[in-house]
Amino acid sequence: MNKNLKNGPQTPLDIQFDSNGVKCSAYLYRPATESTTPIIVMAHGLGGTRRMRLTAFAERFVAEGYACLVFDYRYFGDSEGQPRQLLDIQSQLEDWKAAIAYARSLPNIDKNKIILWGSSFSGGHVLATAAQDANICAVVSQCPFTDGLSSSLAMSPITSAKLTALAVRDRIGAALNKEPLMVKLAGLEHETALMTAPDAYSGIMSIIKDEPNYKNYVAARFALDIIRYYPGRKTPKIKAPVLFCICETDTVAPAKATLRHAKRTPHKEIKTYSYGHFDIYTGQAFEHVVKNQIDFLKRTVPVAQLKLKLKEFKNGEV
Repeated sequence: MNKNLKNGPQTPLDIQFDSNGVKCSAYLYRPATESTTPIIVMAHGLGGTRRMRLTAFAERFVAEGYACLVFDYRYFGDSEGQPRQLLDIQSQLEDWKAAIAYARSLPNIDKNKIILWGSSFSGGHVLATAAQDANICAVVSQCPFTDGLSSSLAMSPITSAKLTALAVRDRIGAALNKEPLMVKLAGLEHETALMTAPDAYSGIMSIIKDEPNYKNYVAARFALDIIRYYPGRKTPKIKAPVLFCICETDTVAPAKATLRHAKRTPHKEIKTYSYGHFDIYTGQAFEHVVKNQIDFLKRTVPVAQLKLKLKEFKNGEV
């Protein structure tokens, strides 16, 4: 399924691809060239959708000559899948593999230049995926979730106990074919939610302006899976160069654990920032981070057409 969105520069196609029998929705951005280009595969973090500022990053990348595939996980956003708002780690990793396979099948895409870009929870997914796929040529991992224990310990013990109780009830309900029991993704400090740090609720609210259908909740059973997911442990197996963009004051994905895993990556660049976990999606922090990411991409996966134009200019042919 392909259909144009509103007309304008860098207008993406609204497409769907198959992931194990489920249709995932995505935006496909193409740069203004008919030449073969690299492609950046992108998805959001915990309960996020493609409209929550990922398009801002994609627009910057496509302006530099990169195609971008920005997708919603099954059960979220415009993608198919029931029940809704089910955050399942294995399913999301399957969606990453399906998105990469779809990207490789596209015309005018260099199949040897597939780049992964993830933020927050998907910042961990791209590490786990690249560790399994030796043909990925570069990775950008932004404020990544890398360590289940570290992120779990960032919660207060009382909140953690409440989440566990809800998760167990939801898991039992799922076995009995009951509707999912939901829990808030981001809440105030006194609420029961997956993220209750002082900047969590305001941070989420700051990036949902282009997502009118945002739902601030997921099936509670996910809380049992957080502590068992350690994508950072896979970093030694990644063959591609990885850019880590780490927030020093991160309240969701603590920087200490992330740095420990990042340093074990064979080919890495590590950038640290004084910004918080949610700051880097907007304003000056966004400008700073996206500039660093573009610089990394240009050095590690250069766009051939841009090089050709530069050569022609130097030769006085343009």
